[in-house]
Amino acid sequence: MENEEDEILRKRMKLGMEEKEQEVRDGTALEIVEKEETETNTLGSEEMELNIAHIVEKIEHFTQMVSELLESGKAMFKEMSNEFEERLIMIHKEQMEKWQEEIKELRMLDASNEEASATLHNARYLLQNPQIDS
Repeated sequence: MENEEDEILRKRMKLGMEEKEQEVRDGTALEIVEKEETETNTLGSEEMELNIAHIVEKIEHFTQMVSELLESGKAMFKEMSNEFEERLIMIHKEQMEKWQEEIKELRMLDASNEEASATLHNARYLLQNPQIDS
């Protein structure tokens, strides 16, 4: 169980590091785009500037959409994880109750069998040793 938890923690840490690296790469890419925009501003026409601005707007919109999807995915997985955990605990509890009931029934059956055995033993003794009343 601890190994599984350690493995999950390692994976989460690895994902966190990858996300940080991606953010650095994204930041670098954004700086390059900004430098290109600055260079283009001095060299490009007004129509070209509008096209570039439109593309930058698409990039921002797409980035926002991906961010929202990631957040909703995380929330959904967390909710599913909680529901799974609750359901699994409930199944375990129900099974434990069933087995405890079986144990109780077996003990009652054993007690009944012991009582019947004792009665039969007494009857056998009485049949083997009849006393004659005179």
